[in-house]
Amino acid sequence: MNIRDLRYLVALAEHRHFGRAAEASHVSQPTLSTQIRKLEDELGVPLVERAPRRVMLTPIGADIAERARVILDQVDQLREAARRACDPEAGTVKLGLFPTLGPYLLPHVVPLLRRRFPKLELLLVEEKTEVILSRLREGRLDAGVLALPLHDDQLHIEPLFEEPFVLAVPEQHPLASRQRLSLQDLASESLLLLEDGHCLRDQALDVCQLAGAGEKTGFRATSLETLRQMVAANVGITLLPSLAVKPPVPHSDAMRLVPFSGRAPSRQIAMVWRRSSAMSGFLRKLAAVFAELPQDLFSTGPAPTDAPAADAAAPPHPGRRATD
Repeated sequence: MNIRDLRYLVALAEHRHFGRAAEASHVSQPTLSTQIRKLEDELGVPLVERAPRRVMLTPIGADIAERARVILDQVDQLREAARRACDPEAGTVKLGLFPTLGPYLLPHVVPLLRRRFPKLELLLVEEKTEVILSRLREGRLDAGVLALPLHDDQLHIEPLFEEPFVLAVPEQHPLASRQRLSLQDLASESLLLLEDGHCLRDQALDVCQLAGAGEKTGFRATSLETLRQMVAANVGITLLPSLAVKPPVPHSDAMRLVPFSGRAPSRQIAMVWRRSSAMSGFLRKLAAVFAELPQDLFSTGPAPTDAPAADAAAPPHPGRRATD
């Protein structure tokens, strides 16, 4: 048994297809299939149920694949620890961010990270919160930048910043002329929200509950940009996090951003990683860079109207690499 064969088994468990697992492992399909059979012969148990159009792991195969993930994670951490012993600020970090934060945070923080850690290879993965948490537990990510609260005793939580919300309304809406508003002003309003699985949906629902507001029925957006476009098209109103209304995101003349008076509703953002991670010391340094972002990024005044449109559609993701 060797590390390579364990990687093949884990790839097969993830992709449930010999061809895709072989492609992800950068080997031919016959090579991967042969090594899986050799592993079965060595262990003396069938690991895979083979059918013409699908692949399933046997119960013992699934158990061994899960144990193999733990072993591979430890091997990767061993190698990373050795690299960092030679140069503590070099190496690779696989970092997960959720979709309603990543595109708006990265243009501001990546230049800071490049200046602070010029030798660091940062691999960025954008997924919903539950996927990031799952990959963290499996060792497929080193850390995640997520919204609190999180309930997992196996994870270390390093608070980064508090991100307030603003209310986005069409220019014809009665609240569009307000300079500031209170939560009570949302009473009886119906808000456009994201579909299930987005943490921003849960955060917005918490605000709605506090304010006595509700959800606009018959519509659930798949992205924050869809919400923004629906507001501009006079479909409804919504809550937007402050980073999502800062340059390089453009301002829309058809939409008004109204801040809250007093303590605005907000979300708490933190960096999380496994308590057992050999990278904990470095990840604290990485988190410190995120925590040093300028405070004006989290102000809730109206967004400037002269943001360049060319930057608008998709804020850049420097250093990003697909992992799926």
